[in-house]
Amino acid sequence: MTKLDSWRVIPRVLVALYAFQFARVCEWFMGIPDPSATQAAFVSTVVGAAAAFFGLYVNSGGKRE
Repeated sequence: MTKLDSWRVIPRVLVALYAFQFARVCEWFMGIPDPSATQAAFVSTVVGAAAAFFGLYVNSGGKRE
């Protein structure tokens, strides 16, 4: 189990899934001819969550000795 933890599989999978979601949301938004304020707020929230996911990923690793 410690080997699996050292590879950080779960955080990497979550970051990869977020990257996929991010790309799809951006693709969807750029395809809208006249986006509304609500749609823009949704995309802004998804993009803004990148900072939170990145912070969680960086801080999820164990301390190196």
